[in-house]
Order: sequence, then structure tokens, then C-alpha cells
Amino acid sequence: MVHLGQPAGTGAHRGPAHERFQAAGLRDPAVGPSMADHMGRTPLADVVGPGWDVALEPVADDIAAMGDFLRGELAAGRSFLPAPDRVFAAFAVPFEEVKVLVLGQDPYPTPGHAVGLSFSVAPGVRPLPRSLQNIFAELSEDLDVPKPTDGDLSPWVDQGVMLLNRCLSVAPRDPGSHRGKGWEAITEQAVRALAMRSAPLVAILWGRDARSTKEWLLDAPAIESAHPSPMSAARGFFGSRPFSRTNAALEALGASPVDWSLSRATERG
Repeated sequence: MVHLGQPAGTGAHRGPAHERFQAAGLRDPAVGPSMADHMGRTPLADVVGPGWDVALEPVADDIAAMGDFLRGELAAGRSFLPAPDRVFAAFAVPFEEVKVLVLGQDPYPTPGHAVGLSFSVAPGVRPLPRSLQNIFAELSEDLDVPKPTDGDLSPWVDQGVMLLNRCLSVAPRDPGSHRGKGWEAITEQAVRALAMRSAPLVAILWGRDARSTKEWLLDAPAIESAHPSPMSAARGFFGSRPFSRTNAALEALGASPVDWSLSRATERG
């Protein structure tokens, strides 16, 4: 099970990119003026699920460059979200076990919200981000289940759902601030690598940015709609039934459906 605040991988697997990935190590959770001096060059295999270091080998240099960028931000006194040890949290799901890919844009810019999983927040966060409130409203309507009240989506991750943002970091209170810095090449490779497997895959693409990745998915089914943001949810997200449609697509591929209910923390009515 994936737990917030823990490294995603076990370090059991070492791919050919081992030495170059060390330059991107971002495991130290401490944040402070001297953070850049103490960020270890940790092998990526130690912070991602099995198979991802090999899948990301073509962008090993990009990952190293993003490690340099983030250390430079901290050295200049500029923090970023999520915490350094959560930057690669989306890659906790073993590469061969990903069966659903949910693509977001970039982490929540509100301090205390971003945990490295698109749309998810830490247990107990209140109030929930508006996009997540809309996701839960659609979930309840789609599957006729109680509306969740806790925004921790790790139970989805435990079932093979990858919650990936196109950019893996953001400056606090500055949405989109790390776009164009280099994350896009890395997450593009992640999507392409998933699509190249023989394992079943269904993608949930919310919003224009996510839908622009559809060509990388080859023949994998894509569930598309407007973004759940308050600015666009009423223009095609509400009523799109992404959860039931995803489960139907999974079953058509011979894969087991996802229990989306998050039933451990729900409200009636």
C-alpha cells in the first residue's frame, strides 16, 4: 500500500540509467535554507515503483536536469510543491501494474494540498480543492455511491490507478509556474511507455492539456471530458460518467474494475 510521506520504491531494481538518475535524487523531506546542499543524488529506482527506472531511461538526462532545476530553486530561496520526497510519488505504482492513467496539469499550488498525486490531497485536508469537490460530486452521481469527504486518493493508487500530472512541481501560489521547464518530456515518455506495454490500460483525460496527449496512447481507450475545475466543470465534466465508463473499458479489456468509492470516508445525501 502507498503511504504519504514514504518513498515509493524499494530499491530492488537497478536499470541502466542508475548513475544518471542519481543526479535527480529528491528524497529528503526537509525544507529549509540549506535544502539544496543536502538533497542526495538518490537512484530513481529507490523512489519509484519497479520497472519505472527502465521505462524512463530515454529521459534520464531530462530527469537529472530537473533535479538540478529544483535544487537551484531552493538554493535561490524559492520553494516548490510538493515536498521533495513526493515529487515522484505518482510513479509508486509498479510500471506493469498500471491499468488506469489519470492525467492532471500540475500540482495544487496551495501550500498543504499537493502530495505528488494528481487531484489528491493528504488525509484530513479541509476544505477540499474545488476540482476535487467536483470530481467527488460526479463520482457520487455516476456510481450512485456516497460522496467522499476525505481527499486522499491513495486507495485508487493501490488498485493500479496512476495519478500523474504533466508537470511534477509548481511554485507555491503560482499555478503553472514550472511548465516549460522540462517535466513535459518526462511525463510524455511515461505515457508513451505505458501505451507500449501489452497490459490493459485506460486513460482518463480531463481538460485540453490532458486530451492533447491522446495520440501517445496508441489504441488504449481514452475517457475524455472537460476539466473538473470550477471554470469548466459545467461545460462537459458533469454528466460525463468517467468512472463507470472506465470500468466498462477495463472489463472489455479483460481487466478487473476499480472500486472508486473511497468508502472509508463518505457522506450520505
